[in-house]
Amino acid sequence: MIYHLLYPLSDTISVFNVFRYITFRSVYAMVTALVLAIVVGPTCIEWLRRLKVGQYIKECGPDHQQKSGTPTMGGLLYGLCLLVSVFLWADLTNPFIWLCVFVFVGFGLVGLVDDYLKVVRRHNDGLSARGKLLGQVLVALGAVSVLVALPQYSTKLMVPFFKHLQPDLSWLYIPFAVFVLTGSSNAVNLTDGLDGLAIGPAVVCAACFAVFVYVAGHVNLANYLQVAYISGVGEVAVFCGAMVGAGLGFLWFNAYPAQVFMGDVGSLSIGGALGFVAVLCKQELLLAVVGGLFVVETLSVILQVGYFKMTGGRRILRMAPLHHHFEKCGLHESKIIVRFWILSILLAVLALGTLKLR
Repeated sequence: MIYHLLYPLSDTISVFNVFRYITFRSVYAMVTALVLAIVVGPTCIEWLRRLKVGQYIKECGPDHQQKSGTPTMGGLLYGLCLLVSVFLWADLTNPFIWLCVFVFVGFGLVGLVDDYLKVVRRHNDGLSARGKLLGQVLVALGAVSVLVALPQYSTKLMVPFFKHLQPDLSWLYIPFAVFVLTGSSNAVNLTDGLDGLAIGPAVVCAACFAVFVYVAGHVNLANYLQVAYISGVGEVAVFCGAMVGAGLGFLWFNAYPAQVFMGDVGSLSIGGALGFVAVLCKQELLLAVVGGLFVVETLSVILQVGYFKMTGGRRILRMAPLHHHFEKCGLHESKIIVRFWILSILLAVLALGTLKLR
């Protein structure tokens, strides 16, 4: 909105020319979302508390019963700040922005239904796994189908480190991209088990992909770094900037000890949005590196369940996901969180390094 109001004035007032720069608007999208979250956060948390939207803690898990009743659905705060910031600073004529918003809101609605059912039933079980997956697949399928129909988008797959290896998946690209979105969404959801554990790495991932989409949308940088150039996708850096700001603002209240939990409305929408941004800039495979922490957490659950079924009750870990295993080993929650954040930052730096390693 600000972009559309002020940039046209640059013809007469030169200072408004700054609004054409994606980097400028990305930074201010981040600042806007951050400040808005910190200002609105206390009111939102109190509102959730009055609605008695409290988190139910599984008795079979680590001893977190003192957290029972902490307001959940904090993803609504994140989403509000993100969307307000995007609508203020992004170029709303860009189709990629609207697709990002569609994915974020769509996955968020699936999570909202899940959270609502948990509150109504006063139990930690909401939507069935099949129902949740169906909702995610439908949202992802809709977004990806529109994306591949855009003339500037290709169904070729970019392989990290190998600039000449670009297999064209053709129609197979659609189910592949749907898998990326749903996998990313569920991976963030599985990681959201400790205070600030999911939102910290999500902020790091969003910042990292802000760089990737900016490069992919800049013809000179894309040619120099030999990555796929996609006209207009650089605008998504503004969306990523808003994700970073909203994430930091949410972390202000979600850091240990948490005043609010994001709930599935937050984790599913954030994970879905990160997966879609990776698809947009043709870094689907690199998402496994940037979001390596989410991948490891997901694999820990898959391996634990698979091994348990194969061996008739034996376990690889003391508890899955992996962060609960470390809790069972005696590590304090805050130490696990910070160490996972550090690993997430290292993985993001490694991923950014691939821009030159081709």
